[in-house]
Amino acid sequence: MLFVFLSVVLLLSACGGKIENRKNWPLESFEHTDHNGMPFKKEDLSGKVWVASFIFTNCETVCPPITANMARIQRMFAEEKLEDAHLVSFSVDPEVDKPEDLKVFAQKFTDNLENWHFLTGYTQTYIEQFAKENFKLYVYKPKNDDQVMHGTDIFLIDQEGTIVKYYDGLDVPYEEILHDVKILLGK
Repeated sequence: MLFVFLSVVLLLSACGGKIENRKNWPLESFEHTDHNGMPFKKEDLSGKVWVASFIFTNCETVCPPITANMARIQRMFAEEKLEDAHLVSFSVDPEVDKPEDLKVFAQKFTDNLENWHFLTGYTQTYIEQFAKENFKLYVYKPKNDDQVMHGTDIFLIDQEGTIVKYYDGLDVPYEEILHDVKILLGK
């Protein structure tokens, strides 16, 4: 009998898996403006798992590929029918990126903005501190330059709004992200 019990426990734990290198970084509350010009806050994602990126619309280097990679993640969520999985892209150039700019930029990569939120409506100083203090991500806009220097990681956030893990946003481990999202969603 003990053997059967242990076998069932091992089978269940193998199916569920676990998230390797879990971080559990707290994420402060926020309220910004989305690509539709509407207020959007952390609490709007309560009960959802989400992947976050940091981009800006006139980026000449890493932002288009990061956003294309996020669009692929969005398609994977749709294929797997993961309705409680969302994406959030924070502008690191908020004083330039107005909601309408973000919407035009987003539409280059996806035609579905139901579960992908592009955010702006804060100061440059705010996003630099917010990224550093919460995501441990470098963001800096030099004076007299239209390009923003920033890290390229993307981040997994759980239903309670805790940063669980980060991944390379350019060389994306898609299957690992999908695996980790499914664990958080109990799938």
